[in-house]
Amino acid sequence: MQALILAGGKGTRLRPYTTVLPKPLMPVSNYPILEIIIRQLKYAGVQEIVLAVGYMSHLFQAFFQDGSRYGLKIQYSFENKALGTAGPIGLALDKLEDDFLVMNGDLLTTLDYRNLYSFHQECGGAATIGLFPREVKIDFGVIEEDANRELKNYIEKPVYHFTVSMGINVFKKRVVREIVEPGKPLDIPDLILRIRDAGFPVYCYSEACRWLDIGRMDDYQQAVEMFESKPEEFLPEME
Repeated sequence: MQALILAGGKGTRLRPYTTVLPKPLMPVSNYPILEIIIRQLKYAGVQEIVLAVGYMSHLFQAFFQDGSRYGLKIQYSFENKALGTAGPIGLALDKLEDDFLVMNGDLLTTLDYRNLYSFHQECGGAATIGLFPREVKIDFGVIEEDANRELKNYIEKPVYHFTVSMGINVFKKRVVREIVEPGKPLDIPDLILRIRDAGFPVYCYSEACRWLDIGRMDDYQQAVEMFESKPEEFLPEME
């Protein structure tokens, strides 16, 4: 099993911290976020990782080197300009196997990557999206009105439920090669929709797990608390 980790962003929402450190290297307890991910992938059976890097790429190379201390192989794919979340896949395609994981390098989860990968292969999909149920609380009274400006409904502090992308996907290389142009910017939602519109099957996978996207300061603080409360859930090797 092989994984491409997207770690090239600047993490502007976590400034000023990310002015000196890339977001995937931000510490969660005693580990950088990305090290937790790499250890999890190794535990799940991943043998090779490609790190798609851009901003402060030298720090990733200095910290993770060739991956031997984690018991796997790490290669690097370099972005000279921002390519979105799917553009880096085009640069790294020649390093990837026919089925490969693609994931963000700034998330915290207990998802079993083996289950996701196996589901993708069993379904024979061109792409599989990891999903997570998300609850959003609105701290205001939400008003619904009709075309005549008359009140239809008044909902005080509603709670909405959504199914969101975890930022973890599996792709089939030969399909992606038909759509992604190396060096051209593209985001993963656009890539997945193009795969679907081209007539290839796209599947969705979910399981009971914990997940948090570390994009904002409050998310980062929550991630630290979540990890420190039960680190063995995120790193089974610690048990």
